[in-house]
Amino acid sequence: MIEKVFRSDDVPSTDRFDAWRKRLGRDVFPLGPRGDQGDGFRSETRLLRLGGSRVWSTVVDPATIRRTAELVRQSDPGVYTLILPLIGGNEVAQADREAVHGPFDMHVLDSSRPVHLRLLGSPSVSLIGADVPKSGFPLPAPWMDQLLTQRLPGREGVGALLSGFLLQLTHDTASYRSSDGPRLEAALLELLTALFAHHLDADDSSAPNSARRALVLEIQAFIRQHLQDPQLTPPAIAAAHHISVSYLHRVFQGEGITVSSWIREQRLANARRDMADPTLRSTPIHVIASRWGFPRAADFSRTFRNAYGIPPKDYRDHVSTQLAPPSAL
Repeated sequence: MIEKVFRSDDVPSTDRFDAWRKRLGRDVFPLGPRGDQGDGFRSETRLLRLGGSRVWSTVVDPATIRRTAELVRQSDPGVYTLILPLIGGNEVAQADREAVHGPFDMHVLDSSRPVHLRLLGSPSVSLIGADVPKSGFPLPAPWMDQLLTQRLPGREGVGALLSGFLLQLTHDTASYRSSDGPRLEAALLELLTALFAHHLDADDSSAPNSARRALVLEIQAFIRQHLQDPQLTPPAIAAAHHISVSYLHRVFQGEGITVSSWIREQRLANARRDMADPTLRSTPIHVIASRWGFPRAADFSRTFRNAYGIPPKDYRDHVSTQLAPPSAL
């Protein structure tokens, strides 16, 4: 479990908004500014990594930001983002829908679609966000598409449970241990799934079986925690969860993917993220590949190209040139 902190006061006043935008581009996903922020922009942002998910909190001056189709093509982490406004609110447009949200009006966005977001408040806006991987998420994409930008009340029912969890999670970070990350991620995914299913009015016959879903989430959290272990195999995973290998495969059949394929996807996604990280630019690609379970450079290059349509070196070179501030937005 890793916590990162960004404070605008540590940056010259004329560079604060760009520094904040670039930091989000590295830690969340690239965003483009509207260009209407003046000097003296202020923000404090904290980010927690919980396995493959992230939870972040920010206090920020009002701003208008956007993620264009071009930025989506350049870099897409493949996540759903839940936003919980605490103080102030926002105007949001995505998937040909527009909405205005106030305090505790939670809503979900899709990183694979352009978005226009205007943060509203005086003198500042306070938000909590949660980014969860779309890959392996229990609810199917067509269901999630129905939820984009919709108001999800955070003061009642399941929404109150989720907002309370996020408030506590971001408030008391000093007491967490690294081993808490996967368990907290599993709890986050369970609450998100419950909230989304509730608002989709999914009945028991169409919603995923809760017991099976809980096991899937537990196994996925275990896999994310052990992705760097070369001994991470279906027999080892089954033994760690006291189930048979055949039952493990049946559980993942319900997710529409094999265990080995899911592991490979997660390892590739982490390797791709590290290759796009400017702080790891000097780390050789083969070292990153080996770190994420690809000891043979040729195997990694072939697998990466099959998955993303571009060789690893070309991808890293492309991303490094795109991280430079755009000349016009």
